[in-house]
Amino acid sequence: MSEPKTTMEQWLERARAVMPRGVTSNFRDWGPHSFVIRRGEGPYIWDVEGKRYIDYRLAYGPIILGHAYPAVVDRVSEALRDGNVFAATHVYEVEAAERITRMVPNAERVRFSNSGSEATMHALRLARGYTGREKFLKFEGCYHGAHDYVLFSTAGSIPAALGDPHDPVPFQAGSGIPKGIREYLVLAPYNRIDITERIIRDHAHELAAIFVEPMMGNLSGIMPKPGFLEMLRALADEYGIVLIFDEVKTGFRMGKGGAQPYFNVQADIMTFAKALGNGYPIAAIAGKAEIMDHYRGGGITHAGTYNGNIAGTAAAAATLDVMEREDVFGVLEKRGTALMKGVDEILTRFGVPHKVSGVPAMFGIIMSDEEVYDVRTYAAADKELYRDIAFAAIKRGVMFDPDPREPWFLCYALSEEDVAETLNVFEDAVKEVLTGRQTVVAGGLLDQSAS
Repeated sequence: MSEPKTTMEQWLERARAVMPRGVTSNFRDWGPHSFVIRRGEGPYIWDVEGKRYIDYRLAYGPIILGHAYPAVVDRVSEALRDGNVFAATHVYEVEAAERITRMVPNAERVRFSNSGSEATMHALRLARGYTGREKFLKFEGCYHGAHDYVLFSTAGSIPAALGDPHDPVPFQAGSGIPKGIREYLVLAPYNRIDITERIIRDHAHELAAIFVEPMMGNLSGIMPKPGFLEMLRALADEYGIVLIFDEVKTGFRMGKGGAQPYFNVQADIMTFAKALGNGYPIAAIAGKAEIMDHYRGGGITHAGTYNGNIAGTAAAAATLDVMEREDVFGVLEKRGTALMKGVDEILTRFGVPHKVSGVPAMFGIIMSDEEVYDVRTYAAADKELYRDIAFAAIKRGVMFDPDPREPWFLCYALSEEDVAETLNVFEDAVKEVLTGRQTVVAGGLLDQSAS
């Protein structure tokens, strides 16, 4: 007689019966480790069996204040009494756009959409329409959403298939993308200043845009080398290319103004999503009025029935209001710094080669003693060790993504006690995994001697 199914197994069975693999995003499919969440509050989530986790995935970064943050929930609930979507500009949309233009350098104009993928797609079209050119530069290892133009040489690329860094070969992320799409793409290796400068100069006359994650938010928080972003800005100016910062992850997470003030480099267009609305579906394209004002009838198309919907814009207005009034980024700096130092100390003490990269609100852990500065050098990292530590920590109630390319995300609601609990769990997880590995090695040696 078979054992009765657990509550988790029952929910996963129901999910897989109606959704491919039981998920609505491929990244959520963890195979036998998949789970179903019941609710979230503050820095915590609870699964359908009632187990609580300290959440460092935070929906891949949108939850900047905390799950079900009262000020945001109350504002959205109140706003929805007035409706949800109109075929006209509404007051919540204006309020959210005003806050963005006040907080973000060069955000002279704003247009809303509903996801990061939509925002990057529309930003690329805007750059093409503005310059009259068709190609764009993309960096290996950067992820800009799920539309066809950008699904090449992402963080999941196989380095051996990327060709020589001086002449990169596009690595397609999956099937279903028309072959002709890659003709509009020029690739360069991230953080390779000399190589990138040569590639841009070679293609400058046909490049509409330089598209870049100012820090690699989809590859363990790898930071730009000194001079890298400055070089992109200088070449964009020299050749009339639109410099686009994809701040879907870094925007309103690195600080109030995002990556531009952090790195002291200004872009022409920025794309935002995720932390903009504390988890509500909203995204934005923002930039210089000279470029943005080409969005008009008969000019460059930008449309969407749900663009600027009340739930999303009210959430954005409420989230940005909290950021302006309270010390959100001071708290994130304090908590994140403690975590980064604590993780570094633990791994050092256990003799695990590693680097902690990124910023306190969003950082990655790279298990390698080699210099790692792009997707090619990242290949040397011990991804299996990281994954095993992650699952050992999740078992103990601390959830960070087992995919080491995904950074740890922090929220404003995270407490000092949560940080202390996290570091205790992380140490126990590291100890368990390393002990297990040593046991396996010792067992192997014993087997060999016996034979």
